[in-house]
Amino acid sequence: MKRKWKYSFAFVIVVFCCLVVKSQTAIDTVNRKLLKRIIVAESVTSATAIAGLYSFWYAGYAHSSFHFFNDNREWLQMDKIGHATTAYNMGKIGYGLLRWPGVEKKKALWYGGTLGYAFLTTIEIMDGFSAEWGASPGDVLANTFGTALFMGQQFAWDEQRISMKWSFHKTQFSKYTPDILGINLQQNMIKDYNGQTYWLSVNIHSFLSKSSRFPKFLNVALGYGADGMLRGHANPAEINGVTAPSFQRYRQYFLSLDVDLTRIRTKSRALNNVFNVLGVVKFPFPAIEYNSTKEWKLHGFYF
Repeated sequence: MKRKWKYSFAFVIVVFCCLVVKSQTAIDTVNRKLLKRIIVAESVTSATAIAGLYSFWYAGYAHSSFHFFNDNREWLQMDKIGHATTAYNMGKIGYGLLRWPGVEKKKALWYGGTLGYAFLTTIEIMDGFSAEWGASPGDVLANTFGTALFMGQQFAWDEQRISMKWSFHKTQFSKYTPDILGINLQQNMIKDYNGQTYWLSVNIHSFLSKSSRFPKFLNVALGYGADGMLRGHANPAEINGVTAPSFQRYRQYFLSLDVDLTRIRTKSRALNNVFNVLGVVKFPFPAIEYNSTKEWKLHGFYF
């Protein structure tokens, strides 16, 4: 079974790289040299990332035949929103990279905008062959939503009026279950859903008339978070034989402001691309919180 899994893994890598490279034969570009460098960089980076993920994570667990696994009730759905946000932003970056050398918009959208969906689907297939987990229909649906949000806005408006963003703050919970929530800040930023907040950042000016004096870069952001979680489904009563602290698990809803860096254009194309990449992170601002414990909070500075 392990050998079959490796062949399936290799096939997915090849298919993924072909999806990226295929754009090279279906373009109308003004800078083929730059485009080729981007294609090679994307292919190598993606293949290396997936191969590394397999070596450092999946290789240590037992393999099985492909199967599905329902994890929709874990982490108060924070992981699902994380999937959607990742798919959205990888699609946004993929599209921008192909537009940089001059690829025609529709072709850049189909080949670059689906970058996140292709990458995350590859990981989902890897999960499907792991005996410890399985392919998650909820993850696939979330990946589809994030990709569709990006591509739909490009088709409708030729711009992103509603962006999916992320922010993070350090919490106390990782010290109780570091194997799950991370042992350091770098791992916490990825694993600790208590400290993550996901945002829909809406650009107000883009919905107004072109003559409006409303700041082009100022957004209104709606956020979702969760708190009090030590494990996916429920918090443990004991940790390593010791009674665990009791934390209430609850959802959080936020209203805040944000800055849309993509609306700040410079004469430097490279700097504009940097702004596009950094656009995944929400700017710290005051925020109003309402949570599932029916409590209102005002945060003077929330990230």
